[in-house]
Amino acid sequence: MTTQLDIPRQTTRRPMTIPTLAQMKAAGEPIVMVTAYDYPSAQVAEEAGVDLVLCGDTAAMTVLGYDSTVPVTMTEMLVLASAVRRGLRTPLLVGDLPFGSYERSDKQAVKNAQRFVKEAGCDAVKLERGGVSAQRARAIVDAGIPVMGHVGLTPQTAGMLGGFKTQGKTAAAAAKILSEARALQEAGCFALVFESIPAAATELIVPHVDIPIIGIGAGPATDGQVLVLHDLLGITRGRVPSFVKKYADVREHMLHGVSSYVADVRERRYPAPEHCYPMNSAELAELRQLLAS
Repeated sequence: MTTQLDIPRQTTRRPMTIPTLAQMKAAGEPIVMVTAYDYPSAQVAEEAGVDLVLCGDTAAMTVLGYDSTVPVTMTEMLVLASAVRRGLRTPLLVGDLPFGSYERSDKQAVKNAQRFVKEAGCDAVKLERGGVSAQRARAIVDAGIPVMGHVGLTPQTAGMLGGFKTQGKTAAAAAKILSEARALQEAGCFALVFESIPAAATELIVPHVDIPIIGIGAGPATDGQVLVLHDLLGITRGRVPSFVKKYADVREHMLHGVSSYVADVRERRYPAPEHCYPMNSAELAELRQLLAS
């Protein structure tokens, strides 16, 4: 038996723009971002009223089965981002530059950012870390493509950070995060992702940054929040980060549905008459004669 959910319906919205995001920050209006990796997920994000959608390189683990984000390629990311684009109208779509697609040179960074825009229809791209990445961000921005930065826990280089661990737990480490955030801001980034940073440190850092900050495991002081769709919907199997709030248990429903289908087929309960196409009785009689001759 299915239950009609009481879903808050969104009124008609205008397409999200980067100036609108800045206005939301200035007005203290929370910004909502989720990840999406395919057309149906993008449609859900659209209908739910999300402001930004990130086609993130976390797709490597959530939908492609890799052990980390590192192996995913530009080709794979472009296929996924293109599918997401087809499901969106109003949210801003951000394509995540995968590991190895921007570090080598400004030319490489610009070329791959352009591919996200031209081939997948993304509105912006995201890259991780400060340092040289700030230089790459500047080159991409100078080429006319908006860039979102990402500091704190940066999954592409998690090995250098000691694994998927909280960052900025000391005063010096938190100050470094602020320094990287400022460098990315000065490079022209329109927004930043703060990942896995103590809430108290985030609260102190936020006033020193002028562009919108989207948090994931960084506490409530950020200008908005982002979660991986598969985590918040309970599709992911196994351990998820402690900062994730699971809003549904979709995997359990998926497993129940497929298991019920398996049982129905094995017991010949499916397909039932209502699942079959009819045939005109005269045509059926003629077919029987043809087969009998």
